[in-house]
Amino acid sequence: MGLAVATPELEPAHRRSRGRRVNLLPYALVTPSVTVIAGILAFPLGMLVWLSLQRYGLRELIAHQGVWAGLDNYRSIAADPLFRQVVVRSLLFTTACVALTICLSTLIAMLLMKVRRWIRILLMSALVFVWATPVIVTVDIWQWMFDYEFGVINYLLTRLHVGNFIHHNWFDNPLQGLAVLVLVVVWGAIPFVTITVFAGLLQVPGDVIDAARVDGAGPWQTFWRVTAPMLKPIFLIVICLSTIWDFGVFNQIYVMLNQRPSADYFVIAIYSYRESFGVAQYGLGAAIAVVMVLVLVFVTFFYVRETVKVAEIA
Repeated sequence: MGLAVATPELEPAHRRSRGRRVNLLPYALVTPSVTVIAGILAFPLGMLVWLSLQRYGLRELIAHQGVWAGLDNYRSIAADPLFRQVVVRSLLFTTACVALTICLSTLIAMLLMKVRRWIRILLMSALVFVWATPVIVTVDIWQWMFDYEFGVINYLLTRLHVGNFIHHNWFDNPLQGLAVLVLVVVWGAIPFVTITVFAGLLQVPGDVIDAARVDGAGPWQTFWRVTAPMLKPIFLIVICLSTIWDFGVFNQIYVMLNQRPSADYFVIAIYSYRESFGVAQYGLGAAIAVVMVLVLVFVTFFYVRETVKVAEIA
């Protein structure tokens, strides 16, 4: 009788102790990778912040010694009207790229769910090929397609009687030029997002979709009220990653404009590069880069918080 009474009193304590040990396991598994990542990122980020607090021009570069400036570089960029224009342009450019990428990728992923197996394999192979193509090679192809004299886009639009595009320079008008650059960035981003969303669609239970259709839901209602909520964690991840990549885009703009982008095409990465290596104001360029990192940290924090909320609900 005494043992029967003592055993229930001992079991909860044993289970609580075991529960505490199990709860520490995920942290123990994550700690090595977090430590390595922190060690790799800490030094360059620390040097970037340190450089942003100095006046470091060509003279200081030769002398290998910067002059302490405190927050003067940050005050300079805050008072610079061009910097404010660059930030706004970067945010709008990123928003357009991410929105188009997510929408087109989702449509392609849903198309892959409907086509036959051999067509799906063909389309997936094409996506992987686009994804595997180096950025510089991709941009060179797009640059030829929109070339002023020999561009195939101008030829096709003229032949289709859309207008007279003979010797039409798309980059004379910043709005047209930025639209072309958005197209180039989206083209390179679609494969990864499409494959990720397609993998998520494969996990959506078919009986749930069938039940929604039986209840009278149309294709749009089925996607918006059934499929999209189930894919919310995946959408948060790809939106977060796309925002990070597109906000810091550099190669596509720099190469498409023959390494001489005008101020109308400055996004924050181009502007930071120009201030650092174009006019040899490395401290000022570092301050701009720090601002870019802070914006990305804020955006990442928002999406990570939303992802954690979804995981807790699930």
